Amino acid sequence: MSTSAVPSVLFVCVHNAGRSQMGAAFLTHLAGDRVQVRSAGSAPADAVNAAVVEAMAEVGIDISAETPKVLTVEAVQSSDVVITMGCGDACPYFPGKRYLDWKLADPAGQGVAAVRPIRDEIEQRIRGLLTELGIETAA
Repeated sequence: MSTSAVPSVLFVCVHNAGRSQMGAAFLTHLAGDRVQVRSAGSAPADAVNAAVVEAMAEVGIDISAETPKVLTVEAVQSSDVVITMGCGDACPYFPGKRYLDWKLADPAGQGVAAVRPIRDEIEQRIRGLLTELGIETAA
């Protein structure tokens, strides 16, 4: 674990425009300041997927101001848990880190109806992660 009092979780996907944004938003929403949350992409898009923004708004989480960020070695090194969501070999690996590879459908190019089940699966996985970390949900 990091030297901080709270665990640090990094969500990584290729474009940082869908899955990783939803993961970070749910973790922030459910854990508040009890977890440090980051997200990044190996090849970030120009903007967050509009269908993802809409699907998250449906559950009361506004990610419209978020922007895709580039994955850095420093972000991985400073995280306790790295959750990959389809970034393949582009994710740096450091011994001693906890890695979780969540196989999820890619919302890129999908409408909001196709994004909803991905969103719901991510929420359930986040709730499970919080249980594993021993952190009660805020919402």
